[in-house]
Amino acid sequence: MRKHITGFSNPTVKYLRSLRDKKHRKRAGQFLVEGLRLLEDARVSGRVPQTLVMAEGREHPLLAPLEAAVIAAGGEVIATTPDILSKITGKENAQSVAGVFDEWDTSLARLDRKAAPIWLVAQALRDPGNLGTMLRTCDAVGAGGLILIDDCADPFSAEAVRASMGAVFTVGLAQARWEEFLPWLRGGEGQLVAASLRDAVPYRGADYRAPCFILVGNESQGLPEDYEMACDLRVTMPMRGRADSLNAAVAGAVLAYEVLAGIEGQS
Repeated sequence: MRKHITGFSNPTVKYLRSLRDKKHRKRAGQFLVEGLRLLEDARVSGRVPQTLVMAEGREHPLLAPLEAAVIAAGGEVIATTPDILSKITGKENAQSVAGVFDEWDTSLARLDRKAAPIWLVAQALRDPGNLGTMLRTCDAVGAGGLILIDDCADPFSAEAVRASMGAVFTVGLAQARWEEFLPWLRGGEGQLVAASLRDAVPYRGADYRAPCFILVGNESQGLPEDYEMACDLRVTMPMRGRADSLNAAVAGAVLAYEVLAGIEGQS
């Protein structure tokens, strides 16, 4: 059964709006996702929102199975006006539906390094668009997931989720400090590779080994020197023009496909 909300001052509306702010998301352990495509990707991957908010008067064939899945999981379905939904999402032309999900465990302990031959690791990544793009890259290359090191953008922000095009629901995700990640990595198999200018070899045809963890640094500062020196392999990508570096997410994608080709060529 749907619950109807018609007032802007309703406490539920205020709570849902608060999830646009990282501080409130972390305190509640929940995040807001807008758009039917993203919610359908989540449902197909086995995740359904705790709360589903639908704009009255807007119908779509995918809404019925989504609503049924939420109810079957014990969640709540809310029907409201398009104006209130816009107030919740912060968009003037909000899509017809939004959902509230519980954040899930993003500890390193959840990862199985043998689940995939390639992983992406981002250190101090600040742009949620880059973070979402790296999640999409993980999905595209069949990576085990994305590991966020140190102080990165929030992967559960609306911007990162939107940029991931649903990949946040389909690929592995972990968050850790460097001093936690490195002992975890060295506790098992795993080659750590970074794009670098320090004692680096050309990225084409380098000796990549599975499982390979590709380390990408901060957009403006790159990787700290001690992080680079801890890598098993440092590679360099040629810059033919005036730019001295690639966008962090683009560099990760280029390197990921080269690593994948190298690993597949060994089998």
